[in-house]
Amino acid sequence: MAIRRLLLLLKPFNVYPFGQSKNLPPITNPQVLRYLDNRRRVHKDAVNFCQDILRQKSVDWEPILRTDLLQPIHGFDLVITVGGDGTLLQASHFMDDSIPVLGVNSDPTQVEEVEEFSGDFDATRSTGHLCAATVKNFEQVLDDILGGQEIPSNISRMSVSANSQLLSTYALNDILIAHPCPATVSRFSFKIQRDGESCTPLANCRSSGLRVSTAAGSTAAMLSAGGFVMPILSQDLQYMVREPISPGAAISSLMHGIIKSDQSMEGRWFSEKGLIYIDGSHVFHSIQYGDTIEISSKAPVLKIFLPHIM
Repeated sequence: MAIRRLLLLLKPFNVYPFGQSKNLPPITNPQVLRYLDNRRRVHKDAVNFCQDILRQKSVDWEPILRTDLLQPIHGFDLVITVGGDGTLLQASHFMDDSIPVLGVNSDPTQVEEVEEFSGDFDATRSTGHLCAATVKNFEQVLDDILGGQEIPSNISRMSVSANSQLLSTYALNDILIAHPCPATVSRFSFKIQRDGESCTPLANCRSSGLRVSTAAGSTAAMLSAGGFVMPILSQDLQYMVREPISPGAAISSLMHGIIKSDQSMEGRWFSEKGLIYIDGSHVFHSIQYGDTIEISSKAPVLKIFLPHIM
């Protein structure tokens, strides 16, 4: 498919806390101030660099800050996100399976910097796991895409229904179902089904909540919680009950497992309040006692140009 028009989705410059804030005390550590100022500068330079490259290409393009993205993305042949995985995740919530996306990591972590400041503060920057480009290779990757040498991969997403109503946002990384207060116990039950038939016994849980990830999201919070990395093109989902309270021998093996591509998870919520967080904390859906939840990988894929190392 010829690419004639593309959308450049940008991480804002003001997302790095710096100096005086209305709701927070000012940052006074000079090392932290220099670090944050450098992060903002590096990101801004990357945005300007990508725009300069695009001006040299025979393609129409339109820049927009991710904070201004309010409607589904239509009428473009390619979306380029400049930021990190978070910017690409936000773009995915406004995209179907008809438009591919290229992620540019504008502020990669610098190993030397992390080592230098390891005794003072966390100096990690953007992981950019789903980003195929940085400023170092952006033009080459873009030329390969425009010339048809690069083909996007079909990455599975996750669909979630509450009380048989499909939520409008598909998860690219993961969902977390939990009580709004992290100190409150979440009570819920679940089982894995295929074609309406149960594949597992019903698991009744008291815990800190339930996390379900796609293959793309298995390298994020799921891995940090003790899960495992899944092949990026897998259509399966991985789930984990967070900090289960005395699950008992009968269901302890069900606290962490796989939902195959032809299966779904059927759950019921038994706390007064609950939230379904989709790809982080910014997108969520409220649930209450007795609500039913269905989770599966039966969702439109997202076409992503992936790093070659994946």
